[in-house]
Amino acid sequence: MPKLIKDGQIVEDPWQGEILQPEQVPATPAAPIAVQLEPGQGPATIPCALSDLGLVVIFFPAFTDGRCFSYARELRERGYSGEIRATGHFIRDQLFYLQRCGFNAFQFAEEVDLDASLASFSDFSESYQAAVDQPKPLFLRR
Repeated sequence: MPKLIKDGQIVEDPWQGEILQPEQVPATPAAPIAVQLEPGQGPATIPCALSDLGLVVIFFPAFTDGRCFSYARELRERGYSGEIRATGHFIRDQLFYLQRCGFNAFQFAEEVDLDASLASFSDFSESYQAAVDQPKPLFLRR
Protein backbone atom coordinates (compact mmCIF):
# COMPACT_ATOMS: atom_id res chain seq x y z
CA MET A 1 0.00 0.00 0.00
CA PRO A 2 1.50 3.39 -0.93
CA LYS A 3 2.47 5.83 1.80
CA LEU A 4 1.66 9.50 1.88
CA ILE A 5 1.74 12.47 4.20
CA LYS A 6 -1.64 13.25 5.76
CA ASP A 7 -2.31 15.80 8.49
CA GLY A 8 1.41 16.04 9.27
CA GLN A 9 2.04 12.29 9.57
CA ILE A 10 3.28 9.54 7.28
CA VAL A 11 0.45 7.06 6.78
CA GLU A 12 -0.63 4.26 4.47
CA ASP A 13 -3.21 5.44 1.95
CA PRO A 14 -6.48 5.17 3.92
CA TRP A 15 -8.78 5.49 0.88
CA GLN A 16 -10.04 2.07 -0.22
CA GLY A 17 -12.62 3.05 -2.81
CA GLU A 18 -12.53 4.12 -6.41
CA ILE A 19 -11.50 7.65 -7.33
CA LEU A 20 -13.85 9.11 -9.94
CA GLN A 21 -13.48 11.84 -12.53
CA PRO A 22 -16.05 14.67 -12.16
CA GLU A 23 -18.08 13.43 -15.14
CA GLN A 24 -18.45 10.01 -13.42
CA VAL A 25 -19.84 11.43 -10.17
CA PRO A 26 -23.59 10.97 -9.63
CA ALA A 27 -25.53 14.04 -8.57
CA THR A 28 -26.59 12.31 -5.34
CA PRO A 29 -24.11 9.59 -4.34
CA ALA A 30 -25.16 6.99 -1.75
CA ALA A 31 -21.92 7.13 0.26
CA PRO A 32 -18.90 9.42 0.57
CA ILE A 33 -16.99 9.30 -2.69
CA ALA A 34 -13.62 10.42 -4.02
CA VAL A 35 -13.13 12.65 -7.02
CA GLN A 36 -9.96 13.60 -8.88
CA LEU A 37 -9.61 17.05 -10.42
CA GLU A 38 -7.24 17.61 -13.31
CA PRO A 39 -6.04 21.04 -14.48
CA GLY A 40 -8.95 22.68 -16.25
CA GLN A 41 -11.50 20.91 -14.00
CA GLY A 42 -12.14 23.24 -11.10
CA PRO A 43 -14.38 22.45 -8.14
CA ALA A 44 -17.39 23.78 -10.07
CA THR A 45 -17.20 20.65 -12.29
CA ILE A 46 -18.16 18.42 -9.34
CA PRO A 47 -21.90 17.72 -9.77
CA CYS A 48 -22.67 16.61 -6.20
CA ALA A 49 -22.66 18.48 -2.90
CA LEU A 50 -19.23 18.90 -1.33
CA SER A 51 -20.55 17.19 1.81
CA ASP A 52 -20.91 13.99 -0.27
CA LEU A 53 -17.15 13.85 -0.83
CA GLY A 54 -14.79 11.84 1.32
CA LEU A 55 -11.69 12.76 -0.67
CA VAL A 56 -10.72 15.25 -3.35
CA VAL A 57 -7.52 14.41 -5.22
CA ILE A 58 -5.97 17.25 -7.19
CA PHE A 59 -3.47 16.15 -9.83
CA PHE A 60 -0.40 18.24 -10.61
CA PRO A 61 0.83 17.52 -14.17
CA ALA A 62 3.90 19.67 -13.42
CA PHE A 63 5.12 21.54 -10.36
CA THR A 64 4.73 24.78 -12.29
CA ASP A 65 0.93 24.45 -12.69
CA GLY A 66 -0.58 26.92 -10.23
CA ARG A 67 -4.24 26.12 -10.95
CA CYS A 68 -4.13 23.28 -8.44
CA PHE A 69 -3.35 25.70 -5.60
CA SER A 70 -6.47 27.68 -6.52
CA TYR A 71 -8.67 24.57 -6.61
CA ALA A 72 -7.77 23.65 -3.02
CA ARG A 73 -8.34 27.22 -1.83
CA GLU A 74 -11.71 27.35 -3.59
CA LEU A 75 -12.82 24.06 -2.03
CA ARG A 76 -11.95 25.30 1.47
CA GLU A 77 -13.63 28.66 0.87
CA ARG A 78 -16.78 26.83 -0.26
CA GLY A 79 -16.81 24.92 3.06
CA TYR A 80 -15.22 21.58 2.19
CA SER A 81 -13.54 20.23 5.33
CA GLY A 82 -12.50 16.75 4.17
CA GLU A 83 -9.24 15.48 2.74
CA ILE A 84 -7.72 17.40 -0.15
CA ARG A 85 -4.81 15.39 -1.54
CA ALA A 86 -2.09 16.71 -3.82
CA THR A 87 -0.82 14.06 -6.18
CA GLY A 88 1.42 14.06 -9.20
CA HIS A 89 4.38 16.27 -9.93
CA PHE A 90 4.69 18.80 -7.14
CA ILE A 91 7.93 19.22 -5.22
CA ARG A 92 8.93 19.18 -1.58
CA ASP A 93 9.65 22.94 -1.64
CA GLN A 94 5.94 23.56 -2.28
CA LEU A 95 4.56 21.64 0.71
CA PHE A 96 4.41 24.66 3.03
CA TYR A 97 2.48 26.67 0.42
CA LEU A 98 0.21 23.78 -0.56
CA GLN A 99 -0.83 23.40 3.06
CA ARG A 100 -1.53 27.14 3.30
CA CYS A 101 -3.93 26.80 0.34
CA GLY A 102 -5.90 23.98 1.96
CA PHE A 103 -4.19 20.69 1.08
CA ASN A 104 -3.87 18.31 4.01
CA ALA A 105 -2.55 15.19 2.23
CA PHE A 106 0.38 14.75 -0.16
CA GLN A 107 1.15 11.79 -2.41
CA PHE A 108 4.33 12.27 -4.43
CA ALA A 109 4.62 10.83 -7.94
CA GLU A 110 8.32 10.17 -7.49
CA GLU A 111 10.07 8.26 -4.72
CA VAL A 112 10.96 10.79 -2.01
CA ASP A 113 12.10 10.65 1.60
CA LEU A 114 8.81 11.31 3.38
CA ASP A 115 10.52 11.84 6.75
CA ALA A 116 12.68 14.61 5.26
CA SER A 117 9.64 16.05 3.49
CA LEU A 118 7.84 16.52 6.81
CA ALA A 119 10.47 19.14 7.71
CA SER A 120 9.22 21.30 4.82
CA PHE A 121 6.10 22.19 6.77
CA SER A 122 8.22 24.22 9.16
CA ASP A 123 10.41 25.91 6.54
CA PHE A 124 8.99 29.26 7.66
CA SER A 125 7.99 30.30 11.15
CA GLU A 126 5.60 33.05 10.05
CA SER A 127 3.54 34.02 7.02
CA TYR A 128 2.84 37.60 6.03
CA GLN A 129 -0.13 36.97 3.75
CA ALA A 130 -3.59 35.76 4.60
CA ALA A 131 -4.45 32.25 3.37
CA VAL A 132 -6.82 29.38 4.08
CA ASP A 133 -4.77 28.29 7.11
CA GLN A 134 -4.48 31.85 8.51
CA PRO A 135 -7.21 34.25 7.33
CA LYS A 136 -5.57 37.36 8.79
CA PRO A 137 -2.37 38.88 7.42
CA LEU A 138 0.50 39.40 9.83
CA PHE A 139 -0.11 43.12 10.35
CA LEU A 140 -3.60 42.35 11.71
CA ARG A 141 -2.29 39.64 14.05
CA ARG A 142 0.17 41.95 15.83
